[in-house]
Amino acid sequence: MKQITTCLLVASLLSLSASAQLQTGENVAVTATDAGKVRGYVHNGIYTYKGIPYAEAKRFEAAQKPRQWQGVRSTMTYGPVAPLETPTTTVQDESEFMFHHDWGYTSEDCMRINVWTPGINDGKKRPVLFWIHGGGYTAGSSQELPSYDGEALAKKGDVVVVSINHRLNILGFLDLSAYGDKYKHSANNSILDIKAALEWVKTNISNFGGDVSNVTIFGQSGGGAKVNTLMAMPSAKGLFHKAINQSGSFRMEMLEKATTQAITAEVLKNLNIDPSNIDSIQKVPFAQLSDAGRKALRTIADKMKAEGKTIPGFGLSWGPSRDGADLPYQLFSKEAFELSKDVPLMIGTVKNEFMPSLFTGMSSAPLDKVMEAIKKQQGDKADAYIAAVKKAYPNDTRPSDLMDVDVTFRPGAVMQANEKSSLNAAPVYMYLFTWQSPVLDGKYKAMHCMELPFAFNNIQRCEEMTGGTKEAYALAEKVSGAWISFARNGNPNHKGLPQWPAYSATNTSTMHFDNTCAVMPQMDKELFSLLGK
Repeated sequence: MKQITTCLLVASLLSLSASAQLQTGENVAVTATDAGKVRGYVHNGIYTYKGIPYAEAKRFEAAQKPRQWQGVRSTMTYGPVAPLETPTTTVQDESEFMFHHDWGYTSEDCMRINVWTPGINDGKKRPVLFWIHGGGYTAGSSQELPSYDGEALAKKGDVVVVSINHRLNILGFLDLSAYGDKYKHSANNSILDIKAALEWVKTNISNFGGDVSNVTIFGQSGGGAKVNTLMAMPSAKGLFHKAINQSGSFRMEMLEKATTQAITAEVLKNLNIDPSNIDSIQKVPFAQLSDAGRKALRTIADKMKAEGKTIPGFGLSWGPSRDGADLPYQLFSKEAFELSKDVPLMIGTVKNEFMPSLFTGMSSAPLDKVMEAIKKQQGDKADAYIAAVKKAYPNDTRPSDLMDVDVTFRPGAVMQANEKSSLNAAPVYMYLFTWQSPVLDGKYKAMHCMELPFAFNNIQRCEEMTGGTKEAYALAEKVSGAWISFARNGNPNHKGLPQWPAYSATNTSTMHFDNTCAVMPQMDKELFSLLGK
């Protein structure tokens, strides 16, 4: 009898635990937006909403407020993602194991917002962390990586986490401004979508327990570049109050209107669309439109090369442009820095980013093979390059470490930090994520995206990337704590870290995130100087 009673008690406790872990139902997690009521669910004490429409638009036209809906809209699953230029049909087994992508389903009607919050309708004013996904300007979504899930960060920090989908690639950046007022914003619709989502936050986030006067935008890779773009957009000023740029300072110059309009003219030519019939482009199947866009980019790139013009970034591609209206300044101009001078910035990169050894099969290569590769790449600078890398990272031991130090993303971050800190206005905090993943014999090191599970406190969701070790969990406490503290106070310091001073071009204080976190001055200055970075 005693055994039966014990079993019933355990079963009852398990039932209570399960019901507390996940709460669903018609009257669960219901709150209001300006377009109508929404219903989410509660998981692990966090109110969760996915796929709420924040705007809508016809193809190539500016975003408008979404249509009102009646009753309570169910928002429990992610909404559609922007169509990809090249749909994913195959993946690389090993890297897919690491990243564990969720490609979602596509629709041009993709302007959706997700919210994780510890409380709704409670009058509290929690810091809002507004996440902007990576994928350059052509791919990605708010659900693409498991690290993007906002539940753990919201719970740890008593903050509201928001993420969005928005228009990308040709849909977000085809410059049709020469063909009528309805398309006058089309060159930067993708960024204006993000602005529309920030306006949704300003209007609605108080119902989700968020503070409209304390919004931090943060993004990685292409998302970090979008953070920079928003900081240079006059009409976005005041919609956010702090910014975090993770591995996103690589694009130095936006295209000018002459180039974007030339690309568009080539697209119309490829589609056999006469300017007098411009609206027919709204009905072209996406695959056909995308193909015409790729051909146009190649054609204009070839013309630019023939004319001796510089092609920015990683090659001519879709992205924001200086249109003279929505984006009147280049991102790293004095005017742009002045516009966002009062916005505190945390900026950094990961040590290895897109490391050469991974893509050349040299992760475990012996020293002589690594030296051979470096000499082939650096020529007469090879010996000086090796000496500079060893000076910057004296504790590295693997031969491939000599070729895997990032010199693409970090120089841009250092330049941006130097320029912004020189204004002597809002503080800048610099970090370098140096922790090395042990997964697959450590070959992925601190590669592009490696900091994401740590910033979101999502080691449990991302064990394939991090190994799920006790060291990974301990570091995630420190990193996510810094992100939360920065969002709350504009300062990333907390008791789990050594004192982290604000950055300047003279003190160059940089937090190195590793199993032992430490603040150091810039260690790679000679390396960057050697390479002209």
